[in-house]
Amino acid sequence: MLFKLLIFLHTLGATVWTGGHLVLAVTVLPQALKNRDPDRIHQFEEHFEGFGLAALALQVITGLWLTWIYFPGFQNFLAFDSYLSTYIGIKLLLLLGTLALAIHARFFIIPNLTKETLNRLAYHILGVTTLAVLFVALGAGIRVGGWS
Repeated sequence: MLFKLLIFLHTLGATVWTGGHLVLAVTVLPQALKNRDPDRIHQFEEHFEGFGLAALALQVITGLWLTWIYFPGFQNFLAFDSYLSTYIGIKLLLLLGTLALAIHARFFIIPNLTKETLNRLAYHILGVTTLAVLFVALGAGIRVGGWS
């Protein structure tokens, strides 16, 4: 029962995080770029940031808990000797990339966001969205026994 609850919560977090970034990248960002209007991004960010970060935190917590279940005591989970350990290792790298992009955007781009710096933020948004979709693909791969 606990395992199924963790999978559900992990998937729910992924749905919010990835779905929110897809909405941002596919609907909000193109309009902001077309109109050179950084306020569109600020408005989305204002509503999504807290919810999105909570979803990401939920994914991290449940992901680590699931890893503990798959690899008790985290033993050999980075051995890369199975699709499971390989996918988990890649997901951890994706998480580090996501955190790096998010921290850089939050502290260096968003506070100074203008018409002129909008393109720099666009690259971050596309990067985080791509990483989020890869998270989903790898997570689905874990549940279906790998993609090969």
